[in-house]
Amino acid sequence: MPRARSARSDKVLILDFGSQYTQLIARRVRELGVYSEIVPGPTPLEAIRERDPSAIILSGSPASGYREAAPLPDRGLYDLGLPLLGICYGLQATAQLLGGDVAKAERREYGPATFVQERGARSPLFTGVPQRFRAWMSHGDEVRSLPAGWVKVAHTTNCTFAAARHAKQPYHLIQFHPEVVHSPYGKQVLSNFLFRIAGLEPGWSMKDFLAQAVKTIRAEVGKEGRVLCGLSGGVDSTVAATLIHRAIGERLVCVLVDHGLMRLNEAAEVARALGTEQHLNLRVVSAERRFLDKLAGVSDPERKRKIIGEEFIAVFEEEARSLGKIDFLAQGTLYPDVIESASAGFGSQVIKTHHNVGGLPERMHLKLVEPLRWLFKDEVRELGRELGLPSALVDRHPFPGPGLAVRVLGAIDEHDLDVLRHADAIFLDELRRSRWYSRTWQAFAVLLPVSTVGVKGDERSYEKVVALRAVDSVDGMTADWTRLPHALLARTASRIANEVRGVNRVVFDVTSKPPATIEWE
Repeated sequence: MPRARSARSDKVLILDFGSQYTQLIARRVRELGVYSEIVPGPTPLEAIRERDPSAIILSGSPASGYREAAPLPDRGLYDLGLPLLGICYGLQATAQLLGGDVAKAERREYGPATFVQERGARSPLFTGVPQRFRAWMSHGDEVRSLPAGWVKVAHTTNCTFAAARHAKQPYHLIQFHPEVVHSPYGKQVLSNFLFRIAGLEPGWSMKDFLAQAVKTIRAEVGKEGRVLCGLSGGVDSTVAATLIHRAIGERLVCVLVDHGLMRLNEAAEVARALGTEQHLNLRVVSAERRFLDKLAGVSDPERKRKIIGEEFIAVFEEEARSLGKIDFLAQGTLYPDVIESASAGFGSQVIKTHHNVGGLPERMHLKLVEPLRWLFKDEVRELGRELGLPSALVDRHPFPGPGLAVRVLGAIDEHDLDVLRHADAIFLDELRRSRWYSRTWQAFAVLLPVSTVGVKGDERSYEKVVALRAVDSVDGMTADWTRLPHALLARTASRIANEVRGVNRVVFDVTSKPPATIEWE
């Protein structure tokens, strides 16, 4: 799919050796207006040449460069003459390959350290940066000596070679991580590399991406190809469908399966917003009864998920057969999915095709269209805004594929689903009223399979418990509970207990991930 870059087609290629921060590097480069791609660290030289990068960044890694099984870049990389920045392990791997000495550090560095530039050895990489500054370190190995032709640039208390540069080539190495927020001058360092050293021009813009994506989709699908898209109303599928519709119009057919596990009025709202207002060719399939019949009496969450997945595939296939000839299946695969499937640095270097709809492409023999595969989550939201989608669709909180089935704990029935829908709607309404919805990564209500004693109208009640969950996260891998104002929680709890029949107690989940997960099931 397209790469929105300047007319000069500037692109930074990031070689990933397994660092937890690699995606952050890509993000920071894009934030500075330059397009970036991530590939496995040991990618062969010819494959790198084919990608035609303007500059190269080597990521960190938990590996040790001096060990036999360590992932290393192709030695020929250093003969290209392209501007190169080695970060942490990227510094060590370069030193190891070119004849330096790397060994286990006598004193490891994890966390903040004072980075000190050598007097008289200032590098353009540190233009506009103090001679001494705090930087974030994360390494247990160190460079003991530099290869021939390299110059020491900086040190820390525990690290003799904290930065180095090649005497003639535009190659720069640093031991700290400029991509993390804990390195306050990191953005300036990356900016210096991109613009002062590599001479790149900022050109990554969503407007350019949109224009190029439309052209690419038209070329990929052809003049007569038809595309089928499973639409849930979530951000990824909504933006993907809207983008493809911009490219090929009515030849895109969207299918929304209403399985009875969506939020309050959600199917109708999605149909109105995307079908009526955005003019997508949208078919809504009412399948509530068949899903609930299959789920009757099922309490195990994994069994619920499997039933829902299998039934969704069955409904989707039935609808697809009724549509006649379909050539492509659209999926909202994002760039983090692509990166993770590559097992960059430590596993197979083959990027596996993502089948986000549970194996449908193999069973239906359709080609895939993945117009978002080069974007991160917030870039997808930005693209949605560029497409003119309303914030109610673009800024929606994540919602699990099995829907409310994993938020009604235990066996599911229609009554409990209705109870949860109303409680959840009240919580989200209060979040929006208090302007906390946009400040929270994800928030929802959970219906617990327990009843407690309460008092309503001077009478004893014995009703269900609703738990409220609100978390802050970047990618969902880790999360911390959101410190919502007590007044907001009090209003929400009062409304739920008074307005939702069958609930007399509300609790708030204050557990982070880990040890908990975001969803309860």
